[in-house]
Amino acid sequence: MGRLYQENIIEEVTKFASSEIRPYATEFDANEAISQDLIDKLALKGYLASTFPKKYGGLELDPVHYGLFTEEIGKACCSTRSLITVHTSLVGESILRWGTEEQKNKWIPLMGRGKVISAFGLTEPDIGTDARNIQTTYIKSGKKYIINGKKKWITFGDRADLFLIVARNDKEISTFLVERNSGVKTNRITGLLASRAAYIAEIELENVEIPEENLLGKEGSGFTYVVNTALDHGRYSIAWAGVAIAQAALEEMISYSRTRKQFGQKLHNFQFIQGMIGNAVTKIHAARALCLKAGEMRMIKHQDAIMETTIAKYFTSKIAMDITIDAVQVHGGNGCCNKYNVERLFREAKILEIIEGTSQIQQEIISSYGLRKYY
Repeated sequence: MGRLYQENIIEEVTKFASSEIRPYATEFDANEAISQDLIDKLALKGYLASTFPKKYGGLELDPVHYGLFTEEIGKACCSTRSLITVHTSLVGESILRWGTEEQKNKWIPLMGRGKVISAFGLTEPDIGTDARNIQTTYIKSGKKYIINGKKKWITFGDRADLFLIVARNDKEISTFLVERNSGVKTNRITGLLASRAAYIAEIELENVEIPEENLLGKEGSGFTYVVNTALDHGRYSIAWAGVAIAQAALEEMISYSRTRKQFGQKLHNFQFIQGMIGNAVTKIHAARALCLKAGEMRMIKHQDAIMETTIAKYFTSKIAMDITIDAVQVHGGNGCCNKYNVERLFREAKILEIIEGTSQIQQEIISSYGLRKYY
């Protein structure tokens, strides 16, 4: 797609997020659900198919503009951005990369129109980072697969119609497209620190039977190919989510410091407040530059694009936490109250250091890369 076309999409989504998402973010958080009305509007605008090819009804945004798109949605509401990350990046991109023509023709248009909402089923009650040791199992029985197990912390799990489920058969790991009506049970998880409106759930699969044509990719290639592809796309989206939260926190910090008075003058006149703002601006500019570089490398399929994405995800999740802490500090006692957006942003920032690979795991990956590259 042409640059002007894509820039127009970003301009449009900026206005949409400002009018249709941001004013309701606190309400979504309190109600622990984004509204069906918003999901319908996202679908109507084509935002659930932001990266999908035009032939499937998508907007066909390139990686750089998808990142900018993600930032605008994420600034407005983290849970809404989570829908885009999981539905579009994790599941949609995996089907587009590894699915058969029949699978792509069946599911991608439905996902783009919001007729089907999808979720990614990897983590389990006892398995998170150690994803290669999942306990969910499958067996082949005639022309069907039978799946048994539990998944946990599944974003949009309690809302999804379609699940990309990762399961094992002895030592082999495979991935499957599992429809809710095949017997999947979901249990909503409440009382969460953040992502409260993202329908996070535990999933139960008890003798769930699916047809063999619902195998995604080749049997036994689930982790090496499908899961790694999904997580790479997810990390890129989360990298931009860090920029989004940090930028939103900076704007809240600046707005508050320009209106709040202490000791007879506006907060922004105090040097220590200026120091916080200056640090935040610098960190955000560095984080956005990393994300843009990763996006450009992804566009040309550079061999180091995955690593650059990992570095960006690690850095932006760290600076999002730093900046939201400072934003709460600038707000003082008000920063601890949910009537101010920084309270929610602070909670949401912490999640980014955990999902799509913890910061500690990212450090290990980046360290291994550095030890090889700079020896």
